[in-house]
This record gives sequence, structure tokens and C-alpha cells, in this order.
Amino acid sequence: MKKLASGIIAMLLCLSMLVVPGWAAEYLIPVGQVIGLELADHTVTVAAVDAGSCARQAGLQVGDRIVDIDGKTIRCAEDVVRALGCSNGSIQMKIRRQGKEQLVKIAPAITAEGPKLGIFLKQGVTGIGTVTWYDPESGMFGTLGHGVSDGQGGLVKMVSGKAYRASVVGVIRGQSGKPGQLQGAVAASDLLAALSKNTAQGVFGTAEGLWQGDAMEVAEADEVCVGPAVIRSTVEGTVPRDYSVEILKIYPNSGSNGRNLMLKVTDPALLEATGGIVQGMSGSPIIQDGKLVGAVTHVLVNDPTRGYGIFVENMLDAAG
Repeated sequence: MKKLASGIIAMLLCLSMLVVPGWAAEYLIPVGQVIGLELADHTVTVAAVDAGSCARQAGLQVGDRIVDIDGKTIRCAEDVVRALGCSNGSIQMKIRRQGKEQLVKIAPAITAEGPKLGIFLKQGVTGIGTVTWYDPESGMFGTLGHGVSDGQGGLVKMVSGKAYRASVVGVIRGQSGKPGQLQGAVAASDLLAALSKNTAQGVFGTAEGLWQGDAMEVAEADEVCVGPAVIRSTVEGTVPRDYSVEILKIYPNSGSNGRNLMLKVTDPALLEATGGIVQGMSGSPIIQDGKLVGAVTHVLVNDPTRGYGIFVENMLDAAG
């Protein structure tokens, strides 16, 4: 697996009932800071292919999922290394590409370090997201407001996960038909917390003393209304700011799909900086009338000034 490293990474993450008994949080800190996310599962995919390598000549492509090698199931990058070590001049690799499986025959290059394919691998998904809330009492936090997809229409079945300190070093502004994105520098040496859940309503973890600030009352869904609000986001560096938005519609019966409300960015500074809502802002807390009401989850592709949000209630239900 290619390790998460400091530097600019493309956001892989799409912009995409109060608490159940057992954990009640009436006050939470709305955070709005970006973090690096690393979710590992039992899938291994090709992250890069060296020019002129045997893998390139065999037709391997970035995004190909390695299912097995010579009949041996691949669940981690180390499985690939072991399979290559047992090879006898050539291997037969089963890959999944765009939902279809196919066989690829490759003759690994023989080096002093052993057989090499000339590819970089990744296990699971990495990227950046925005922290919605932090509970100073339990140390639990929630981010994204939606789940991390496995690229096959489902959620990443996370076997482990980590959150890292990150900063925003650039912005690709959103345009009609072309979503923008935050570009993040992730400090792989600055581990913040372990992640515990990847759900349709957000990604969650726990760590003590991570974020400071004034805790804010949590709003119930029926308290959210059409009208002015703010979102708290980081679009430069590490310091979040509040930006004005307008909640246009409420969808109280839409379930927990991350589309409980529609909002429109009205803040001139945010429109100038990003063009509206961009990838990486998922999880930005939504605040109305002094209460935490939800999180930004999606952008409208044809109008980046508009997007959707999830009720904070639904995030807390999933976290509990």
C-alpha cells in the first residue's frame, strides 16, 4: 500500500430523532477544520503504474482492483508481495475494472529485491474532509456527514482507519458542471485519532482534547427552518471561518441520505475563494440561531453555489 504522505492530494472523497439511547449529546463544539482521512479495507487497488513497466505493458490501469494472483486471494498489499515471491516467471492476476472481472498475465521484472511489477498500491481510501462536531465529554467526533464510498456503489467496509492533521494549500474553484475541490497537505507524521465507523451519515472517531472552543446547543430536526444560517469551513490554511448561507428547503422525510436540507452560499468571500461548495467541505457544520443544526454533504454539479446538508440528529444517531 502506498503510504499517506505529506503533500497535495486530490480529494477522493465526494462531496456523498435526536440521539439514540446510550449516548446523548446536548452540546457539541462545531469544528470546521479539515483533516486527512485514511480508511483501510480488504481491497487493494492500483494507485500508479510506472511508464515502461511490465504492468503497463500488460495493460494494468490506475483504479484496477486486484482480486487474486494465481488463485490466491488478495486482501492487503503484503499479499501481493507474497504472491510475487511464489511466482515462477509469470503470474495470472484477476482484476476488477468498472465492475467487471478479467484476467491479466504479467511477467514480473526480476530485481535484486525480488520480483517487481512497477506499480504502486493502495488499500482502501485516503483524502480530506471537514470535522463537523466534537464532543468534549466523550472525545467523539464526526466528519463528512456522508459515508466514504468503495467506488462500487457501497460503503468502504473499514477494518481500520486513521485521522491526520491537515491544512488547505489550494482551491480548485467550482464551476457549473465541474465540481471544485480543496487541495490538502496531510501530515502523515501527525496522527490525530483512530477512526471507528464509516456510515452513510458520516465517519466517526474518538480522541481526547483534540479541539477547543465553545460548545453549542444541538438542534432537533424540527427546529431547523428556511432562512439565514452560516457554515464553518476551512478554505485556506488551518483556521476555519464562518460564511453566510441561506437554507432554501427542508426535506424532513428524506431519511438519512444526507439530503435533509438544501442551502445556497451567499457569502461574497466564500464565493470568491471557492465558487461555492467544493469537495473537501463535506462535513462543514451548519449553524442557525446559535445552534448546531447539521453538516454540508453534497454540491449541485450544475450550480456550485447550492448544495445539500444532513441534520445533525442523523449524524448523532449513526455515531451512537
